Amino acid sequence: MYDHIGLRVKDVAASARFYTAALAPLGCVKSYEDADGAGFGPPGKPGLWLHAGGDAAQGAHVAFRAAGREEVAEFHAQGLKAGGKDNGAAGLRLDYSPTYYAAFLIDPDGNNVEAVWGTE
Repeated sequence: MYDHIGLRVKDVAASARFYTAALAPLGCVKSYEDADGAGFGPPGKPGLWLHAGGDAAQGAHVAFRAAGREEVAEFHAQGLKAGGKDNGAAGLRLDYSPTYYAAFLIDPDGNNVEAVWGTE
């Protein structure tokens, strides 16, 4: 169901230390870190992303795994009809990877939700 989750944090280094320790017993490792963020998950498959930005009131980011491009487009269309706000129509996100196909919506509570396909 989920592809990845993103959380806004005030201090990337402090949060990365916390999640490194807390997630280690679950078999998760830190696979990426820079001043703007960090990624955690099973080796080579980060599913939790921390983003510098600090204000949790800006909402969380949750990405749902889709079975194909059609599902990504339908997620976007149906979400708009149900009151979501466009945050990126269905399409390739070449800045993420050459096969990353996604759409983004802001839900009624301000969370950034995404449907994604082609990440494996």
